[in-house]
Amino acid sequence: MLIDELKIYARAGKGGDGVVRWRREKYKPLMGPAGGNGGKGADVYIRAIRDIEVLSRYTKNKKFTAENGGNGEKNSMHGKNGDDLFIDLPIGSIVKNLITDEKFELIKEGENILVLKGGHGGLGNENFKGSKNTSPVESTEGKKGEDAEFFIELELIADAGLIGLPSAGKSSLLNELTRANAKVGAYPFTTLEPNLGELYKYILADIPGLIEGASEGKGLGHKFLRHIKRTKLLLHCISLENEDVVKAYKTIKNELKKFDPELAEKSEIIILTKTDLVDSKTTKKAEEKLRKYCEDVVSVSVYDDESLKSLSDFLVKKLTELYK
Repeated sequence: MLIDELKIYARAGKGGDGVVRWRREKYKPLMGPAGGNGGKGADVYIRAIRDIEVLSRYTKNKKFTAENGGNGEKNSMHGKNGDDLFIDLPIGSIVKNLITDEKFELIKEGENILVLKGGHGGLGNENFKGSKNTSPVESTEGKKGEDAEFFIELELIADAGLIGLPSAGKSSLLNELTRANAKVGAYPFTTLEPNLGELYKYILADIPGLIEGASEGKGLGHKFLRHIKRTKLLLHCISLENEDVVKAYKTIKNELKKFDPELAEKSEIIILTKTDLVDSKTTKKAEEKLRKYCEDVVSVSVYDDESLKSLSDFLVKKLTELYK
């Protein structure tokens, strides 16, 4: 199961303590202060990786603690700095610090963002030496690192998103176009989480079926609508089983506008699915009706290799043009 929302707690490392030490040599037992400073506590970073399942690893252990800095040592030696902690998150994650309300977005693979700073190390007694204090016994403790609870929300980054009413044939189409292995069934809401597939380097996402009121949380809710916010192209699938294909189109279009007006303005292709269930006259009539709303309308059956090849070529061409 895809985990696309999660709360975690993270704490940066505490700085190491400064120490009181004295320089000693043979026959010269006390040669002045030589207590080293504590090392810096480790910082906490979030790091973008290409793995949408990574959040599922954190469901049982949601606490992350960075390494503390080492304490100072004798002979003015500083303590070791803590090794920074990197929390791997899927590309497309939006991370909110629930204490400061600061937000971070991971867009590119390998991107690192500092979210918590480690504490500074304490001072050893050598730092307090002066003309009036030649033998200081003072030292300071290391500072605590920052800590916070974070809310992580995943917005999939895909080149094209397959959208439409339940049972529009999105999962079957994704499987045929990309050799994905999305679950397919003869009932609504077979897809309970987004599925991904690759079509000649382009990533396609099968978004769970939407219904009227989805933007208000009905059906599978609006949580899945956010997964198409970053797509370059919307592939609006409408089954020819619908008696009113225009109504089916307008239902989903309206939900997009309610959720985010910018979604409704994205480039789109209308894909009429399941042509094998109707005659050619019905298909042609449906195409003519929908071209009043979208210039690009194509028809396909997952049982027709020729129509699949034609659609595949058209999608690659369209996406290539959009990225120019």
